[in-house]
Amino acid sequence: MSEKPSDDQPSASEIPDDVWEQFTRDTERDIRSSAPKEPSARARMVTERLREQDARGESPPGWRTGPVRQEMNGRAARRRKLWAFIGVPLAAAVALVALKPSLLPGDPFGTGEPQAADASPLPDETAAPTAAPGASDPETPTLDRPFAGSPAERWADGEAGIVLPEAKAVGAVSEGRVEEALRLTKKLLVGANLDPKTVRGARPTAALSVLDPKQPELLDDLDTGLRSPSEKHDPVTLFSRFHPDEVRPAGDVIKTRGRMTFKKGTQGGVAVRADYTFVYPVVRADGPTEVARTIVRRVLDVELADPGRYEVTPGRLLLMNYDQEIGNSSCFVNDGYLHPEFSSSRSAGPDPSGPATDPYDRSRELERGDGGDCGTVTRT
Repeated sequence: MSEKPSDDQPSASEIPDDVWEQFTRDTERDIRSSAPKEPSARARMVTERLREQDARGESPPGWRTGPVRQEMNGRAARRRKLWAFIGVPLAAAVALVALKPSLLPGDPFGTGEPQAADASPLPDETAAPTAAPGASDPETPTLDRPFAGSPAERWADGEAGIVLPEAKAVGAVSEGRVEEALRLTKKLLVGANLDPKTVRGARPTAALSVLDPKQPELLDDLDTGLRSPSEKHDPVTLFSRFHPDEVRPAGDVIKTRGRMTFKKGTQGGVAVRADYTFVYPVVRADGPTEVARTIVRRVLDVELADPGRYEVTPGRLLLMNYDQEIGNSSCFVNDGYLHPEFSSSRSAGPDPSGPATDPYDRSRELERGDGGDCGTVTRT
């Protein structure tokens, strides 16, 4: 027995054809959008891996910090100084921030597209980036590919990453003087961060030779740090140095990325700002060939002053300011060397208290702090 429709409910035959067709299309669309979706092959693989780790009582791998966790110690330190010279009073400020690798497990940036070993190099950096580099596949670095899983894999090698801008006259300062200032700034960067002798812990003679001896306070402080390093005088605030008895380079390549700009200076010359990040892959000096990376970002303000107006040394730079931030080096160790931590070793240092930072993010300014907070880095 069939039920007749009420007077308030029209039958299908009373509904116009175009209305009925629209109703049918809307219904099919709603069904498709609400239907459960099949997870991707990658999602199924990750889920199965986590399920197996959980069954074995393992935690997902992450960066270490602290004495009993499976994380990686690290440090990023930064110091900024304004130096007085030739009787010109300049304010002095010091800031130090330390970063340990993060407690965040797994891939804190989510899953990204794999980055091939032969990926094309990035174009030169000519302006400040607008965002941090995208996530890379969490590949394990090896001796053959020490930058695997790192944005630095597409960065330039060593000095090739320090590209000088085209020199142009600035006011009364000639193009030749500007070119000389840029060239000397590059020599300072190379001597402080890329010279194999400096990186292996030797005295950074080439870098020191660029600095004007008419800044005696600066040179005295640097000499003190190199001779008797301490928290107040630690040469890693300007020079990248590793203890040869502790670690050795994993290959001959240090990755470099950054930019250099110039403008009219305050001492009758040209002022240059250099902002560069250096990535150092290392292995233990005697032991497994496990690769760790330390990331150092440096921002320098130098000036090639006018020797005709100021008491300066021709062909030498005045170091006006310097900032630095270091990722993956043990916190609160001030012996004049960087101390990278390895994922297989445990930290004996204190837990980090500072914020999490991406050491590859060149879009942000280096913020000035008041103390030696030990923070976290989100990747190395």
